[in-house]
Amino acid sequence: MPAPDRPLAFVDIETTGATATRDRVTEVAVITWDGVDTTTWSQLVNPETRIPDLITSITGIDNLMVGDAPRFADIAHDLAARLQGHVFIAHNARFDYAFLKNEFRRVGIDFRAPVLCTVKYSRRLFPEHHKHSLDVLIERHGLKVSQRHRALGDAQAIFDFWRLTEAQFATDHLESVRKALLSRPALPSHIDPDLIDSTPDRHGVYLFYGENDLPIYVGKANRLRQRVLSHFSADHAIAKELTLSQQARHIEWQECAGEIDALITEARLVKTLQPTLNRQLRRNRELCSWLVPAESFDQHAPRLVYGRDLDRGHQPNLFGLFNSGAEAKKTLNAIVKEAGLCPVVLGLEKGAEGKPCFARQLKRCRGACCGEESASQHYVRLLDALAGLRVKSWPFEGPAILREGNAVHVIDGWCHLGTARSDEELRACLSNGRPGFDRDTYRILIKHQAKMQRLPAAFESELADAATFLENMNEQVSNRGRSF
Repeated sequence: MPAPDRPLAFVDIETTGATATRDRVTEVAVITWDGVDTTTWSQLVNPETRIPDLITSITGIDNLMVGDAPRFADIAHDLAARLQGHVFIAHNARFDYAFLKNEFRRVGIDFRAPVLCTVKYSRRLFPEHHKHSLDVLIERHGLKVSQRHRALGDAQAIFDFWRLTEAQFATDHLESVRKALLSRPALPSHIDPDLIDSTPDRHGVYLFYGENDLPIYVGKANRLRQRVLSHFSADHAIAKELTLSQQARHIEWQECAGEIDALITEARLVKTLQPTLNRQLRRNRELCSWLVPAESFDQHAPRLVYGRDLDRGHQPNLFGLFNSGAEAKKTLNAIVKEAGLCPVVLGLEKGAEGKPCFARQLKRCRGACCGEESASQHYVRLLDALAGLRVKSWPFEGPAILREGNAVHVIDGWCHLGTARSDEELRACLSNGRPGFDRDTYRILIKHQAKMQRLPAAFESELADAATFLENMNEQVSNRGRSF
């Protein structure tokens, strides 16, 4: 077997946990090989934190063993020099590389190296086998290991596996496999590269699944393939991205008509699937809002109303979309204090009729409670203070459409009825009824109100005209030189 084009470094580490951005290295081993000479080096490392008992039970490395060991900062420059110019080879290499990259970053060293994972290497060379963990490789190929789950023992096993493949396969085949692995984007070992290659680079939504097909993350993208790959290029520095790469077993995607479609689809899928790593778009609890009566200046205390009592989008003087009554009251109290409104008049505090409230005595209220400010003035100031929280009224008598690419979104009362690309789909959207109000969908659609068009009343009542309606719309768009 000829010498490799670049020297190789077979690396293994032991750590205090599984998160590279938080946990620390406790042992490092490096075996370098240039095709002729081999060097072996290993070092226990003081992680400057406690080693959990569970980790000790696996590796045998305890707090006493690393107590007098050098810190990573003490060995960083020596280790960087050993790895300089070498191909970084490890089993499940993303894990080892991420940990070392983060350790180097902590001491101000920007470590980079070409990476080759022996899990992927084994999959390419032995596709007839389904399992490629290090324990499986050791048993399958009869590798001798001095200490399993210690850095040097595992690094030696990886090196021995590498040498074994050189005895079993032709040089040209090995070089082809290695070149392909080094030139491909750094995907997790469980992800099929062909699946990434087939992912379109256009608007859409992607779904990451973990063990047992459990959804772990849903995201949207203007360029699907580029966005999916970006998760795997950033995972060394961001804990969530590293978790994604470690847990992902399968990826699915859905093409969308455009950015609006992708945003709405993402919000819907997150609420439906409840993936573990999505936080912002989880299912809303029953939302509540402040309803300010409009009929009387003298009785304008806001009333807290809940979703079951509301027809959002069709009710004026509705303010805020809150997850809980506590959040709504906290927000209103802050606004009252900032604007100098009267908490007694607004029903937030009790007080004697016609007497100055406590806030007035502190000069934080302008006196609506004791007649020093008129009810009408106080009402106007209340609406002005709440203006930023106003829930926008639905501007149409009935459903409306929002054109995007080759599709139309059908909307009523800020509720997304569906996306249609044909007369049948448009008919189905209108016949399905209006879903419950969703805050995330509202926030997406409110930004595009100016582009919405009212659905003609004739079409709304006579769905048989759907084909004619869409044909006319297509003709209008075509005349403008655009596609519908």
